[in-house]
Amino acid sequence: MPDTPTPHHRRRRPALLATVAAVTTALAGGFLAWPAARTAEAAPAAFAHPGVTVSRSQLDFARTQVNAGAQPWKSAYGQMMASKYASLTRTAKPRATVECGSYSNPNYGCTDEREDATAAYTDALAWYITRDERYAKKSIELMDAWSATIKDHTNSNAPLQTGWAGSSWPRAAEIIKYTYTGTWANSGRFATMLRDVYLPEVINGSNSNGNWELSMMEAAVGISVFLEDRTSYDKAMAKFRTRTAAYVYLASDGSVPKTVPSQNLDTTAKIVNYWQGQSTFVTGLTQETCRDFTHTGYGISAIAHIAETSRIQGADLYSTDVGERLRQALGFQSRYQLGEAAPSWLCGGSLTLGLGPVTEVGYNALHNRLGIAMTNTQRLTEQNRPAGSNNLFVAWETLTHGNNPN
Repeated sequence: MPDTPTPHHRRRRPALLATVAAVTTALAGGFLAWPAARTAEAAPAAFAHPGVTVSRSQLDFARTQVNAGAQPWKSAYGQMMASKYASLTRTAKPRATVECGSYSNPNYGCTDEREDATAAYTDALAWYITRDERYAKKSIELMDAWSATIKDHTNSNAPLQTGWAGSSWPRAAEIIKYTYTGTWANSGRFATMLRDVYLPEVINGSNSNGNWELSMMEAAVGISVFLEDRTSYDKAMAKFRTRTAAYVYLASDGSVPKTVPSQNLDTTAKIVNYWQGQSTFVTGLTQETCRDFTHTGYGISAIAHIAETSRIQGADLYSTDVGERLRQALGFQSRYQLGEAAPSWLCGGSLTLGLGPVTEVGYNALHNRLGIAMTNTQRLTEQNRPAGSNNLFVAWETLTHGNNPN
């Protein structure tokens, strides 16, 4: 996904280009060169479980902190357990066909599916922390109800809906399958549901706004981990790398943002239109910043989730351009979410805020693990604790990732 080369780039000899590339990589503070980065896209020789967004060691840390009554984990746990998603009286509402139009209109099973998936994940977390098997059984009940019923997603929002629900289901399933000490007789049927109903809807991506494809790849990556499907994992990761580079702008990209080849954004005018009319590009700006921060938050969250899953699976994308784009996107959006006025060149001086509970995973990885100063992201993250759910595909990340060293 190269930028349109400038004339002086065209005149460089291949040997000189190779030398420049090597020097640039050496100076990039640990970024991987593209050949190494492609290796980071590859599935591991053996998948780690539980390994979708949250690992066993992270779960153990959260459980230890909650049991010790430490903050912010205690309040985060309390928030989760008080939510509707942790209710042991919840009844699943599966449908054979979930039909979701634009902005969920019509909404035939869309909210039910997303919330049952979030509840299954919530119950799986509750099981792990409490060791109360009622929660594991409730999680299994929800997963079984849907795997016995759903056959298809239809209407215009089907790819996005499948991405959202398909991001939560494997998180729940990974915890239950690999930590629950009881039985899950229908785990094979659940795997078949993910393989036949969800994966085909998301794996080929989308040319809509970037948050669509990022969420779809999050689902595809998570499903691939659960299914131990190396081919789908590799395909989803490759699409993710391309989309992330086209979603968050870095000054090093050139005068205009990178693009996804299949979208044929081959002129500056087309790119500006796709970037919501924004023609001034600065580091950390996203393709949807000038649309609204809520959709931008969806994209940022999916980037963080996939990078976290990749790390658990043994490949550190945080030390590639993915990490730098995530860091800059978080910092840029956080500044304005915290109240800084938008300059006139940014979205005409008017921003629609509402980033959502999406900063914990990326902040923890980049600041706490890698030691990168992230002043604005830190302020926003700590101000918003405990981070709850966006009722779509994000849930309880202060509990699972807040200051988590694992």
